[in-house]
Amino acid sequence: MRAFARRAVGLSSVWGSLAVVALLAVSACFANPDRAVSDEQLRRLGESGQAVQARERAEQRLRGVARAYADRTPLSLGLVVMHDVCVPGSGPGWFFQQKTDDYKIACSMNITAYYGADPRHMGDTLDAILTAGDHALSGSAVSDSPIPFMHDDHGERLVAYYRDHGPNPQGPQAAEPTRLAVTGQTLTWDTTRGGTLRRLVEEPYAGLVDDPPASRVVRDPSTATVAAIRKRYGLVFKLELRYRDYYGVHKTGRTRTR
Repeated sequence: MRAFARRAVGLSSVWGSLAVVALLAVSACFANPDRAVSDEQLRRLGESGQAVQARERAEQRLRGVARAYADRTPLSLGLVVMHDVCVPGSGPGWFFQQKTDDYKIACSMNITAYYGADPRHMGDTLDAILTAGDHALSGSAVSDSPIPFMHDDHGERLVAYYRDHGPNPQGPQAAEPTRLAVTGQTLTWDTTRGGTLRRLVEEPYAGLVDDPPASRVVRDPSTATVAAIRKRYGLVFKLELRYRDYYGVHKTGRTRTR
């Protein structure tokens, strides 16, 4: 019996050691590889003239998309929140290749725009947004429209629903639809049909760190709030433009810009 107990303890010790080894191996797989550049080098590369020019172009493009919604639809632009990040490259992991493996530094940017709208004319507002998107395929003078939403089957039914000409496009028992999405853009809005559970666009996330060039946050106007936009217009729309890469420095020294 004592011999069996000793063997059991020995096996337990072996399996315990193997478990520790396995845990360390898994931790190594998921741990961040060594950085390609130091914080000081990241700042130097992220503040270079070429990086600054690429950053300005990227911000101009994204702000242009946000302004297009205000220029070509009944939406009134009330707030833009821009987040710009530069991260150090990394070495390849054991099993998983990372996006920044080949870079010393990679920079990307996104914008979230908030608009006011009249809740009494939701059908007309959505119809105007879809019409602006239709122009992108029409060959008209405004065919450069950056608005991608169009009068497809879902769009037609959404407009009809908000004009009280048709049922909820998501089903008779479904919640009020408040979202349109395509690759790179998401448009959401406050519910307008009342009910016990009203869903509202929230205030911008307040936890973003402003420490350029590693993390740059611009809020324009700086004092604007979603609540104030809603109070003024009655309804809030939110446009989210996904992060887009705009600058990178390869480990070979070659730069990439957009």
